[in-house]
Amino acid sequence: MRRVFMTDRRLLLAALLTAAGCALPAPAFADLRLCNMTQSRVGVAMGYKDGQGWLSEGWWNLKPNECETMLKGPLAARFYYVFAQDYDRGGEWGGKTFMCTRDKEFTIRGVEDCLARGFDRTGFFEIDTGEQKNWTIQLTDSTRPTPRAP
Repeated sequence: MRRVFMTDRRLLLAALLTAAGCALPAPAFADLRLCNMTQSRVGVAMGYKDGQGWLSEGWWNLKPNECETMLKGPLAARFYYVFAQDYDRGGEWGGKTFMCTRDKEFTIRGVEDCLARGFDRTGFFEIDTGEQKNWTIQLTDSTRPTPRAP
């Protein structure tokens, strides 16, 4: 998986205008984005810790070569967790950090006792943002998972 910092042309334009004597406030721009750089449709779930504890959410459905803002505003945590499914070719991007999910749209508080609470227990992979306030995750064909056995 390749991590890319987003660039913002608006910041460059604001810097040029300020240097030219036009004082404009620089736009605040910070988000967590995920880009599906594959040729398949993918479904994405995300987990993170907020002020109230662990939270998992899903599903964002991304078309091929589409990006989606997962969280708006400056990132509040260093670590975020992602699980993605390839709808067209099968397979998944997962990991060793288990959180609760379900087949339909969800927002689930807590990561404990997923099965006992009626949810699925799913392995997410970890994203370390290095405490940046802005981050983009890219799913690519080179990181594409092997198909899951039926």
